[in-house]
Amino acid sequence: MTVAARESPARPDPSGWVGHPRGLSTLFFTEMWERFSYYGMRALLILYMTAPVAVGGLAFETPRAASIYGWYTFGVYAAAIPGGWVADRLLGQYRSVLLGGIIIAMGHFSLAFAPLPFFFTGLTLIVIGTGLLKPNISTMVGSLYETDDARRDAGFSIFYMGINLGAFIAPLVVGTLGQGVDWHVGFAAAGVGMTLGLIQYVLGRHRLRPALERLAPRARSPGAAGPAPRTAFTATEWKRMAAVGVFFVFSSLFWAAFEQAGSSLNLFADRLTRLSVFGVAFPSTWFQSLNSLFLITLAPVFALLWVRLREREPSTVAKFTYGLLGVGLGFLLLVPGARIAQGGTLVSPAWLVGVYLLHTIGELCLSPVGLSVVTKLAPQRVVGLMMGVWFLSIACGNKIGGWVAGFFDALPLPLLFGAVAATTIGSAVVLALLVKPVRRLMGGVH
Repeated sequence: MTVAARESPARPDPSGWVGHPRGLSTLFFTEMWERFSYYGMRALLILYMTAPVAVGGLAFETPRAASIYGWYTFGVYAAAIPGGWVADRLLGQYRSVLLGGIIIAMGHFSLAFAPLPFFFTGLTLIVIGTGLLKPNISTMVGSLYETDDARRDAGFSIFYMGINLGAFIAPLVVGTLGQGVDWHVGFAAAGVGMTLGLIQYVLGRHRLRPALERLAPRARSPGAAGPAPRTAFTATEWKRMAAVGVFFVFSSLFWAAFEQAGSSLNLFADRLTRLSVFGVAFPSTWFQSLNSLFLITLAPVFALLWVRLREREPSTVAKFTYGLLGVGLGFLLLVPGARIAQGGTLVSPAWLVGVYLLHTIGELCLSPVGLSVVTKLAPQRVVGLMMGVWFLSIACGNKIGGWVAGFFDALPLPLLFGAVAATTIGSAVVLALLVKPVRRLMGGVH
């Protein structure tokens, strides 16, 4: 790896945006629109695949639709590994994010066409584009701060708010258009959102640190004299990467449960939940906005909490434990609701409101902290690749989650949701027992 490929050291910008580097605003709004496109399309995906042909759907059986959903969401996050490599070695983070956004927009616009080949082409393009964009924009956020900058976790929490602002708006716009007008109009709206994000990204480039703008390809010029020497990882770096491996396992279990939101919980909302409040009807996709609404409301509270606690702040391992516990309790809450639904009665929307509230608390404990800790634990020369490894954990969780959702029609729902609850709560207990060993592996990183 050549020195030119790495970002030159820079002190964090003390001025700018809400007390953070000015580049955070550019990345915030770029990711907001990318997530608008992703979550808008996701809110429709399994419903579109399982809807009858008479209403414009694909009429896939639930197991097939859940399998496609699982493979698609697996691919979206697994592609982060080659995407991180491309940024580290070839394009740099800035160009990777730009190219990824263009490919994502093309994918959504492909879904706007009805023939089945356009459907699978669109999914493939979104997978490729997200692999380029997703890990590298997170890496750029981390590089806005020095490793020991106390604002770092708060900065990731703010960035995470941008993700959820886009995810909140998306089902209200894309979901309403898809279910109320035409599925393909909804998919096109997702493409428009990504296009707006690209425009904002290019116009806001000047707000990014000069170091981020000067990212160069890792490929050496033809006249370069031999490969750059590689430095072996130190013992501390190996231990820290082992800690990332531990977080990988428990992150996968968390996301397998949490990502039922787009599959089994989406079907539960559409088929078994009363879609009206005080006599006012609404599309089932609107439930997909609940998680983001709670995140937007609670993220500032959690960001302030971590700052106020300072030395008493829970460790990253403890936060992962709380995250698993939150998502497990959400499914435990839904077990009696599922029993009511299987008795032939449409259940109150309050059941899913409670589930998403508990899931949100768990997500706030685990996800932004996970993004931050990977940028701290990863050796600087492979930070893009290690961020890809983090997203691979989410990919594995999504694939497992798609497999679980395939049992929606085959198993009693109380049994299905109860099994998810038992697995995640049990995992939280196991991780709680591993707090001290994992903290030793982290080598002083909190």
